[in-house]
Amino acid sequence: MAGDLPQLSFVIPCHNEEANLRPLVSAIREAIEPLKLSYEIVITDDRSTDDSWTALKELASSDSRVRALRFARNCGQSAALWAGMKAAGGRYIVTLDADMQNDPRDVPKFLEALKGYDCVCGSRVAARSRGDSFIRIVSSRIANWVRNKVSGETISDAGCCYRAFKRECIDNLKFFKGMHRFLPTLIKIEGFTVAEIPVRHNPRVSGQTHYGVWNRLFASFYDLLAVRWMKRRMFRYDIAERLNWR
Repeated sequence: MAGDLPQLSFVIPCHNEEANLRPLVSAIREAIEPLKLSYEIVITDDRSTDDSWTALKELASSDSRVRALRFARNCGQSAALWAGMKAAGGRYIVTLDADMQNDPRDVPKFLEALKGYDCVCGSRVAARSRGDSFIRIVSSRIANWVRNKVSGETISDAGCCYRAFKRECIDNLKFFKGMHRFLPTLIKIEGFTVAEIPVRHNPRVSGQTHYGVWNRLFASFYDLLAVRWMKRRMFRYDIAERLNWR
């Protein structure tokens, strides 16, 4: 069975992204098929109120590499991302948003960086300075500064969910609401190495953003305190040898 598992799993949370799903799947195909790597696309529909699930059923029926989950109720981005990661079978997992702002053409850069690190995070800092509004840029920078100050991290773009990592990075990860913002820190806590690379940031063409100033600055503050506590109090261990183990 192990030989049937894909090399890459794309994990994508989705909420009301009907118009973006077909072009996103096409963009992934165009970017990955020249690399001659086996892959799957795992999309979790966080109980969308548009026709996202209809689009996913059509995509899955025409391509077996597209796998879809649908929540019974809306649970949020962290839950959708976690459900997709747990369902993924690939040796490497690539997480990205469904809004087409993360560009699949950056995947080769992630794969190259994974030769030296366990987890690679995208940073949109340079790209966003050329296209986003002043308010979005400032709120994002302040939010990242606060997160790094409180958590003791140096991640330049914690809000970017475009990441690639070895699947063992999430084997013992602790799930909680809001975890998607702190995935690099949680992976570091588990003893893995993390790096950042610059990535493209495409303008949103369809749908509406789910995040504003409130989300970036205030909504995740309690989660941030939890992560700070985890960094100080959690422990990890490695088994050197086993006897009479079943």
